[in-house]
Amino acid sequence: MAYLFIVTVIWSFSFSLIGVYLSGQVDSWFAVFARIILALLTFLPFLRFRLFTLKQIILLMLVGASQLGIMYIFYYNAFRYITVPELLLFTIFTPIYVTLLYDILQQHKLRVSYLLTAILAVIGTAIIRYDHISTNFVVGFLLIQGANITFAMGQVGYKRIMELYHLPQHNAFAWVYVGAAIISIFCWCLFGNSQQLPTTYLQWGIIIWLGVVASGLCYFMWNYGATKVDSGTLAIMNNVVIPGGIIVNVVIWHQHIDWLRFILGAGVIVLSLIIHQKYHAKQK
Repeated sequence: MAYLFIVTVIWSFSFSLIGVYLSGQVDSWFAVFARIILALLTFLPFLRFRLFTLKQIILLMLVGASQLGIMYIFYYNAFRYITVPELLLFTIFTPIYVTLLYDILQQHKLRVSYLLTAILAVIGTAIIRYDHISTNFVVGFLLIQGANITFAMGQVGYKRIMELYHLPQHNAFAWVYVGAAIISIFCWCLFGNSQQLPTTYLQWGIIIWLGVVASGLCYFMWNYGATKVDSGTLAIMNNVVIPGGIIVNVVIWHQHIDWLRFILGAGVIVLSLIIHQKYHAKQK
């Protein structure tokens, strides 16, 4: 649990760093590419072939392609359409995806009742923005859901791989970054804009921080922590970062949100999570 809390604190600042200093200023495809390549370089000394079978390597690379590669593509492009508080709010659905995917992989069945709490959470977000549902709002919301789902797939996939094979995790995670790097290189070559690279030392410094620390070290710590807790705890921890990220964005960068509407909508979302967790507890 300690690993998850440490990562949560670090990630609370990452949202605003991207939203304030990189979004709209640095090409999103390059930001994803640079961040993942730096993470890969951080773990490159641990890359081993002889410790893993071909099947295990492919599975780990698929985890990286989903949790970091594809997730970051959705995530970075969402900043073009919605604010940081909105982005944080929309990540509230990740715990539902985590529990659903884990149940499907472990028990091979879908608990439809869990989807009802997700719908309740959607109602909560609608309350927050009911008077201004713009095209950008909808696009941003859908992009974040894509990021949520692929992030959940990566977490659950890694947790199941470790439950089945008990691999050395620092070596295993090097292969996770290889999978993510393949996706990021492919996207940068196809869609990247070489005319929109970082132009200041601050932007380069933020990218290095995000790549080495927020991605390289923190994703390893997060996934390592995920293997030490049950799926319910992992699901809940996915949302602990949200209030921290919003507080950082509002207090340090003085971003404005409608607190009354936010509290009301967030209350509905929290209610959905409470119902979900109580139902989950009864199933054990």
